[in-house]
Amino acid sequence: LSSYLNIHHIYLLTTTMKTQLAALFVVLSQYHCQVSGFSTPAQLTLAPRAFSTGFHQVQHLQRQNAIHSSSKLQMTAATVMPPANEEEPLFEGVGKGIIRDYKARLPLMKSDITDGLNPQCLAATLFLFFACLAPAVGFGGLFAVATGGAIGTIEMVSSTAACGFIYAVTSAQPLTIIGSTGPVLAFVACLVQLAKLMNVPFLPLYTWTGLWTAGILFASSITSASNLVKYLTRFTDEIFSVLISTIFVIEAVSDVGGTFSAPGSTLTKALLTLAIATVTYGTATVLKGLRNSVYFTKTIRNNISNFAPTIGVVFGSLLARSARLAHGAEALLPALAIPAKFQTTSGRPWLVPLMDLPVWARFAALLPALMATVLLFLDQNITVRLVNNPMYKMEKGRRKGNVLDGMHADMLVISILTAVTSLIGFPWLVAATVRSISHVRALSKFDKNGNVQSSMEQRLTGMSIHALIGSCVFFAKPRFLLTQVPLPVLMGLFMYLGISALPGNEMWERIKGVFTDKQLAKTERWSSVPTNVTTMFTAIQVACLGAMLWVKSSSIGVLFPVVIAMLAPLRFGLVKFGLFKKEDMDILDED
Repeated sequence: LSSYLNIHHIYLLTTTMKTQLAALFVVLSQYHCQVSGFSTPAQLTLAPRAFSTGFHQVQHLQRQNAIHSSSKLQMTAATVMPPANEEEPLFEGVGKGIIRDYKARLPLMKSDITDGLNPQCLAATLFLFFACLAPAVGFGGLFAVATGGAIGTIEMVSSTAACGFIYAVTSAQPLTIIGSTGPVLAFVACLVQLAKLMNVPFLPLYTWTGLWTAGILFASSITSASNLVKYLTRFTDEIFSVLISTIFVIEAVSDVGGTFSAPGSTLTKALLTLAIATVTYGTATVLKGLRNSVYFTKTIRNNISNFAPTIGVVFGSLLARSARLAHGAEALLPALAIPAKFQTTSGRPWLVPLMDLPVWARFAALLPALMATVLLFLDQNITVRLVNNPMYKMEKGRRKGNVLDGMHADMLVISILTAVTSLIGFPWLVAATVRSISHVRALSKFDKNGNVQSSMEQRLTGMSIHALIGSCVFFAKPRFLLTQVPLPVLMGLFMYLGISALPGNEMWERIKGVFTDKQLAKTERWSSVPTNVTTMFTAIQVACLGAMLWVKSSSIGVLFPVVIAMLAPLRFGLVKFGLFKKEDMDILDED
């Protein structure tokens, strides 16, 4: 710290001398022009005044630098930031990136707790509790179907609670929420088919694949391979973010629509399902927008807006309960199902029998592990990149404008968690885009125009969210209360999660812009780009989105990570092959 401040003080002195010389040079140049006949006699009288002005400007700069130097000298080790360096190499020395991330963040651990003690963080905790539990239960059921019960709901909920809590405590970017994702589920389903093709047991193959993946991710973390993310741009971020939001919306719509054609369902139940899901989504959306209205006081508006998703869940649950009490079994809706006992879905031992896999298959597992590595690496880093977006005005452990800070330490945590979950047959967890963005926005403070002013950077919400999820596994009372929440309520919450993550995504804004009146629409950042160029750029992004959705749900879903990885070369190819002018692309794809 002493060395850093000494160097900084020398830098300030040097800067002051340079400022003085520059000002003196300007004044002398003006005076030289005047005495050489390039000015009128009247203008010549301005030279002494200009010299005096320049002198006073230098004195003002000296005072500013002195104040700046004094404030710097008063900095403590907890607030000293590493110097920004946007030209970091793709790969660094062993552990260099991890050490840099933790040196910047760990001294702030105390404030990461105290900064979370406020009503807005409480509201975010309650909202994200449902937002994280519902996908965990849903994905758990899908995993059980895909793996024949080898991995199910109890494994998924337990993994979400334990790994999420550990990540919130140890990560360098604790606002990121980890969980299972659709692409990971699709990959595991492909791995099941591969196990059948190889004629080997699934769980040992899953474990060896996970261990290889964890090893590669660990190597990438200690060599700072996440610096590769600097080649990703807004083009990739926007497509990936809209993809995850679209998956949430499609899941909600398909679940509600499925009740109209389900064998055991009636028209009454189907209409009630639609009504409850709509009420939950509508309540959360309307109350969330109350922040920008003129009703009530500012404090009341903000508090209601913060608790909007939770109020929507409670209101939808009460409405479903009143319908059930009024109409009996005819209005009985399916509810959230949580295992009653803490044991594996199939009754297997918790520890996977590693040695049941033949030796040749253990090494063969490296091939699917490479695909899994690409998937987890990109999923994790793209999401953290979105969370680190400068628009959220984060400062803790951050260098201004740098989206790479924290990635190396977070990748280290993910690699360790991947190894542990592989050994006990838990699902692999990685940064979940929609849940992470919803978490950040729930902790953001907005101005009257809806722009982010700051974000509450702390660990308490992440720890509390996953501690509450863990209580549903171990304690009967919380588990009973959650079984009273109807599934249509969670469908409405899924819809809210998907749609609420879209504002601020410029791809989404350009899609809406196609259907707006250009004379009435507000001026956007890319308005200087010709309309046909903007439309073609957006159409290419939509085509990429459609291709990713198709690959994810097709028989070649295992190649989904490759499609994500190809987005960056595609973006640079658009300029390389002359489809877009560089100046237009610099505006459309500006970070």
